Amino acid sequence: MEFIAQNMAPIMFASLIIFLLIGYPVAFSLAANGLLFFFIGVLVSPYSGGSINLAWPLLHALPDNFYGTRVMSNDTLLAIPFFTFMGIVLERSGMAEDLLDTVGQLFGPIRGGLAYAVIFVGALLAATTGVVAASVIAMGLISLPIMLRYGYDRRVASGVIAASGTLAQIIPPSLVLIVLADQLGRSVGDMYAGALIPGLVLTGIYMLYILIASIVRPNAMPALPLEARTLGHGVISLIVALLVAGAVSYGAYRYLVPAHGDNADILGAAVGVIVIYIVAIADKRLNIKLMSRLAQQVVIVLIPPLALIFLVLGTIFLGIATPTEGGAMGSVGALIMAAAKGRLSLDVIKQALTSTTRLSSFVLFILIGARVFSLTFYGVNGHIWVEHLLTSLPGGEVGFLIGVNILVFVLAFFLDFFELAFIIVPLLAPAADKLGIDLIWFGVLLGVNMQTSFMHPPFGFALFYLRSVAARVPYLDRITGKKIAPVTTGQIYWGAVPFVFIQVIMIGLTIAFPQMVMRYKGAAVEPSSIDIKLPDMPSLSPLGTPPAGNGAEPANGGAPATSGTPDLSQPPNFGDAPAKPAAPAPDLSQPPKFN
Repeated sequence: MEFIAQNMAPIMFASLIIFLLIGYPVAFSLAANGLLFFFIGVLVSPYSGGSINLAWPLLHALPDNFYGTRVMSNDTLLAIPFFTFMGIVLERSGMAEDLLDTVGQLFGPIRGGLAYAVIFVGALLAATTGVVAASVIAMGLISLPIMLRYGYDRRVASGVIAASGTLAQIIPPSLVLIVLADQLGRSVGDMYAGALIPGLVLTGIYMLYILIASIVRPNAMPALPLEARTLGHGVISLIVALLVAGAVSYGAYRYLVPAHGDNADILGAAVGVIVIYIVAIADKRLNIKLMSRLAQQVVIVLIPPLALIFLVLGTIFLGIATPTEGGAMGSVGALIMAAAKGRLSLDVIKQALTSTTRLSSFVLFILIGARVFSLTFYGVNGHIWVEHLLTSLPGGEVGFLIGVNILVFVLAFFLDFFELAFIIVPLLAPAADKLGIDLIWFGVLLGVNMQTSFMHPPFGFALFYLRSVAARVPYLDRITGKKIAPVTTGQIYWGAVPFVFIQVIMIGLTIAFPQMVMRYKGAAVEPSSIDIKLPDMPSLSPLGTPPAGNGAEPANGGAPATSGTPDLSQPPNFGDAPAKPAAPAPDLSQPPKFN
């Protein structure tokens, strides 16, 4: 009994892992494990030597945990249904199809052009939807048949689609960043600002891998044939249009910088984008032919999602809106975009609301189960056990980061990112904070690591999403009429392996170059350069005297006024008060009279 009582925390944690590996639902495993060990902890607490702090009245704290600021009244988590709804509406609106077709035409003449297009569109969808499932399924349905039609290697095509879909995990407005910010007790806006550069760097590394692979294996990713380039040529026209937009943006920036300061660059860019979009629409409608057809289509298709990104992320970074408010505006913007394309219907709204309710309920139940588990785990001093275990790792801060990332990488084989965020992160955060690690940087690092949970063969959810939409049997291509072989599960798994290694490299880069994340704090301020100036204050005279320096004599015979600061060490002189007559001494030999 004493052994069980004094080792309750590791026994409890190991039991939870066993429950999860058996296959019980995560929310119920957390809650049941917490309640079971609460009962055991109360019984064995006399044998624990004071290490267990559990008693039956402690269960009264559960309603407050459920309805308090951590779960039901948590404004931060309100952003999750907004961004989920926005992503699903955009996926139903056909935006991904238009983007893939247009960007595929733009990159089509070069080897690996379709792969570049998939990665580029994946990053755009990540910045507008924040939902991995929507991105992977949309691109799997649209781009995979096109890539197979024009001779792409099945492993390359599968890996690119799955990896680009997981960019929604790390590029804002990612759902996992919202959860991580909540669990770490940090601002969602700071988490978004810290994750932006690592997300873009990861996108660039994906493209670098495609470039190298296209040189090493040119037949695995051929260029788009000439007959498939329906938009024709016109890259020079597009470059000229971008240069004009850049010039307009710079001019607007110079005009706005005196009034708007640091925000003038974003506002200037918005002006340039709006101008080039209006020109492209007018050129297409009036047939002026200022721009090539390719340039028109690229501008018209790319600007609306970019405008939505600005509506969501731009307002958050400018401090105009909170992430929850940004998600609400993004949902409205997604509805407007779907209506503009004629794709908004009652059925689309029903599907979006159903999926949003399902995901939000999933998150809510996991969070409730996590609160039950943490109540017991903290009661048996489990957080102290985890903190001592992690802070005692050799190598100090670097050893801690390496050990934690290995742990999360291994657990990601079996748990998805929501489960990792609600179970593991609350245990890691106190140890990281004690070691002096910035929790925003730590959260972004864990976000990049958790991204591998979608790519791990054989349990990666992105691989499951792609498997659900990839062809399982041979089929006839509707364009070429050729028979296309199916995509096997093994090809999907092997295609994901190189991108898992790229994500591991990105973890190392984030540790080696923390400034990619730490830029969220802005430029450092040198304390010695701060100059505090106080306004000039008129000198004060002693109370009861006229202001010094006016040549008047002080009242009541006081001392002449002198210039300078009054002597506050002495009591103020109000003049001689009139003397009061002394009261007669009472005659104590007689009884008192009350009349």
